[in-house]
Amino acid sequence: MNAPLSSHALPHFERRSVPKVMLERLMARFADRCSISRSVCEQHGRDESPFEVTPPDAVVFAESTEDVAFVVKLASEYLVPVIPFGVGSSLEGHLLAVQGGVSIDLSRMNRIVAVHPEDLTVTVQAGVTRTQLNREIKDTGLFFPIDPGADATLGGMAATRASGTNAVRYGTMRENVLALTVVTANGDIVRTGTRARKSSAGYDLTRLLVGSEGTLGVMTEVTVRLYPLPEAVLAAVCHFPDVGAAVNTTIQLIQLGIPIARCELLDANAVRAVNAHDKLSLLEQPMLLMEFHGSPASVKEQAEAVQDIAREFGGEQFQWATTPEERTRLWTARHHAYFAGMQIRPGCRTVTTDTCVPISRLAECVTAALDEAKRAGITHYTVGHVGDGNFHVAYLIDPAIPSEREMAEALNHTLVHRALRLQGTCTGEHGVGLHKQGFLVDEAGEMAVEMMRTIKRALDPKNIMNPGKIFTL
Repeated sequence: MNAPLSSHALPHFERRSVPKVMLERLMARFADRCSISRSVCEQHGRDESPFEVTPPDAVVFAESTEDVAFVVKLASEYLVPVIPFGVGSSLEGHLLAVQGGVSIDLSRMNRIVAVHPEDLTVTVQAGVTRTQLNREIKDTGLFFPIDPGADATLGGMAATRASGTNAVRYGTMRENVLALTVVTANGDIVRTGTRARKSSAGYDLTRLLVGSEGTLGVMTEVTVRLYPLPEAVLAAVCHFPDVGAAVNTTIQLIQLGIPIARCELLDANAVRAVNAHDKLSLLEQPMLLMEFHGSPASVKEQAEAVQDIAREFGGEQFQWATTPEERTRLWTARHHAYFAGMQIRPGCRTVTTDTCVPISRLAECVTAALDEAKRAGITHYTVGHVGDGNFHVAYLIDPAIPSEREMAEALNHTLVHRALRLQGTCTGEHGVGLHKQGFLVDEAGEMAVEMMRTIKRALDPKNIMNPGKIFTL
């Protein structure tokens, strides 16, 4: 296994600063939509990862695909890196300008391009967020289910192949992106895929780009699948004596084929944090937060079946949330878990794991990770999309104490090693970015990563598209 990334600093990269002549051309085109102010650049050189701020030399606020193409063509001409930016919610250092360059902020590209309710598809600009999309299509009776927790942009979600709380029923961005508009490394505009539900036409460029983390091009438009709003929705919480019992309940309900829509784990620390943050009074024990979609009869049947399974593992105090207000309150608390958890230790930074394992091995993987964190004495909490085998241990560290970061990285290293041994993955939804490059080699192997480098060199021979992420050349 590769050693964890150093806690003290990023790997050394040579910066390729924006030359004055390029900056002048950017200013001439974009005026006040191009900024070199320190505060703006620093904002675009940080995310939710534990890495230090690494700002770009300039930020351009794009408003169209043509804007993006103009910037990328200039960057290609002057050999300057380009880093796409959505809302800054990445956890793996994707947004850091480790080689300098220009950050292209896509947040102003927030227009719904075309809704096709009869085909259950929508095309949006890359800066549209998931909550904005669902708000704007509400009257169609459809919704977009991919929910990574943060109110991320669809471009960012496609770039990292995000998933989240609904993945157990509706899949991930990989299954739900049908087509893309992408600006390539030389500034060309390319459209991949169609609105058809399937195709055998040539290489699947859409799937190649989904999950490429901005290293092969800048996504400017995304076409995704939509789903009918369920006739009935029922949410429930159930508390367990320990995390193992909660996870074993999940394993059994998945193996029995119960079509649960969401199944989220919160350990006692996470429940305590969301209670404090959202003024709730949940029992501070390991908890499953579940949701069922379907007809009134089917959701009732599903919930009763899960309740019977949970009782076998010591589950108790089932609480039902049938009104939209009750459900929203519970899921808002779950979405706040990351920031609620950070309030356990004010001023901390978070090293977050993202392993995903086959569902049958989930209980042993989760319990071992929590036992190790407890023995290490490190402050932590755990949440997980356990319906699909994905969970996150968040280690809360003082950024001024290097030994704490070392400990967190060592625990993460052990956890990833275990997940790979169980035929799982080092990252279920956050992506590789800067943080998991060594783990990618451990998981995929040197030859597979070299194949990825070959693709990168072919499509981005000047290495300007978010360089230094996923792997180094």
